[in-house]
Amino acid sequence: MAMASDSVTTCLSPPVHYVICELGFEKKDIYDINNILSENGEVFWQAISEHVFYLESDRSVDYIKSIRSLGPVCESVNLYFKSLTKEQFVVQYMLWFNWTNCTELFLEVFDVLQDTQTTGIALGLMKLTSCLERALGDVYLLIGKDCPFLLRDLLASEQLAVVFGQAVMNVLRVFIGSPYGLNLRNVLWHGFASPQEIPVKYCAMLLFLTAGLGQLLQAYLLQTKCILVHRPYVFFVSLEELDIFPDLSHETLSIAEQLVKLSSFVLKTMLPFWMAALTAFKQSRYADCVILLLPQLEAGLRLLFTTTNNCPNRLLTAEPSALYTTFDEMLAKHLDNEELNQLPAVLEEPAMASTSKGISLGFLEPPGGSTFSDEDMFAFKEHTVIKPLMNCASCYRSRFHPISRLKKQVLECTKSIHLWPELPMVPEEHIQTIKGLEGNAEVNTFIFMISEIISQLQQYMPQNCYSSDDPVSSVLTERLLIELCDTHICTLYSPRPVLEVLVVLRKISTQCHQVSEQVIASAGLRYKQWMNKTLRSRQRHNYLRMLNSIKFLSPVLRLILVLITLELINVHLVCKKNLFDYQQYLKFLKSVLQYTENLVTYTNPEKNKWDETVALTNKALIKIRKMSDRKLMLMQLAT
Repeated sequence: MAMASDSVTTCLSPPVHYVICELGFEKKDIYDINNILSENGEVFWQAISEHVFYLESDRSVDYIKSIRSLGPVCESVNLYFKSLTKEQFVVQYMLWFNWTNCTELFLEVFDVLQDTQTTGIALGLMKLTSCLERALGDVYLLIGKDCPFLLRDLLASEQLAVVFGQAVMNVLRVFIGSPYGLNLRNVLWHGFASPQEIPVKYCAMLLFLTAGLGQLLQAYLLQTKCILVHRPYVFFVSLEELDIFPDLSHETLSIAEQLVKLSSFVLKTMLPFWMAALTAFKQSRYADCVILLLPQLEAGLRLLFTTTNNCPNRLLTAEPSALYTTFDEMLAKHLDNEELNQLPAVLEEPAMASTSKGISLGFLEPPGGSTFSDEDMFAFKEHTVIKPLMNCASCYRSRFHPISRLKKQVLECTKSIHLWPELPMVPEEHIQTIKGLEGNAEVNTFIFMISEIISQLQQYMPQNCYSSDDPVSSVLTERLLIELCDTHICTLYSPRPVLEVLVVLRKISTQCHQVSEQVIASAGLRYKQWMNKTLRSRQRHNYLRMLNSIKFLSPVLRLILVLITLELINVHLVCKKNLFDYQQYLKFLKSVLQYTENLVTYTNPEKNKWDETVALTNKALIKIRKMSDRKLMLMQLAT
């Protein structure tokens, strides 16, 4: 499958290329900056808005005339910023960027304007538009409740028009947010524009307009006495889960540079972005590296998508009346004409589940038709530096799909339950002396019921994890759950019934874990109070009742975790075959969820309803045993 990346000179359709690269340069007038800027740095918005024209038919913005008219204005602003020193810019403008909550970014953009290196301009514009969008969302929330998801809807909102004025918002929409305008944010972030296709003056103009918005916002806040609140940023937790690939050494990066230059996955017009991303990585500017790579990953996949699906016209930017070809469509199961999308079959599941793998595809594994010979490609893949990275990529499994999250929950809960044998316990003879305790009778009853259920399920478990002599102790082990959770389950295009079942299974797992943590906390506290002889008579009885209940609760919770994992493995297959009564099955799972939710309530340290726990568990095990025949049918269907 050959991809003609060398022959692609632009990803902008002719009309879009004209609007961005030519239209704003048609008027050769020299515009006086003093028309839109006072001596003390105040932006004259009325003068700027006079360059926005409107259609006579419906009074909507005439983007063609507006861009043509604003072209000289933008160039004037660009030359003005070039005439300033960094100190002058800071003194005159930094105050007006405070409303964005990232003033340093705008100082960085100013530095880029002085350099005029095309990749730096594009990177600065991507960061500026992203920051501006978020800041405008914060302003929207001064009046509105739910911030619009799409930038175009945000800019067209009444809320922002109230704060800044409709004329001001129309100026902004010429540059970003409307598919009929320059649409700078989208053509860059979706990987359509190459560095040389973005005029420097538009970056300068957006920097200028952002400062002007800060001035207008300050006046609004003083008038209304409102306070602008910035939404908190998203922070990644459990970073170790993101640490999938080995570190990239300088040798690896050198090889990556060679691959990038030769790979057919990389459009030659976009090569400066890739090289800048590698440079950013070497300089530990990891955020810049990701910002540069994500649009190029989309651009490369779009080339592969249009090649595999034989629709080369979809490589270019869409016209305003049509949608861009973006990740949503490229990674979907079917095309918009209901035909099967061929891209997933080419990439295979590991790549579809991981952006990192997609990026490594671009770096290390050029699709067919690259300029590498088979021998060269084999040598690259077998290189001692590259091979570990390739192995990680090809073996990658999704870390954040609900199936993966459920497996992680199950294993975490298992570890918690396996701490129970280490809990401090009063001697067994103390339990036997308390009147009203049945001792091991009820425990033995529950263990027998669990054994019956296990015997029916054991044929679906790994052979080395079962002993008929002691099914409970031998089966309900951490090793079994690790083996079951290690079973590969396809996460790509999971049917809706599977996702609905997953929601219930994850809730059950969460409740089991909470029960375990409550038991651990209660056991430690009560033992300490027992040893200090600070428990009243009823509390002592209740504590010993708890110790007796722990004997059966541990295997019950472990049984539920085994059931969860078996359900996960089998329901995915059965749902695809559409071979069972889904609603009745879901009802059963919800009854198990109800049991675990009640357990959370009864085992709460403030409740300690251990007698009720016994009765509750008895009913739950009877129901699970009755359903075991049906569950066996489910598993037989799956296999």
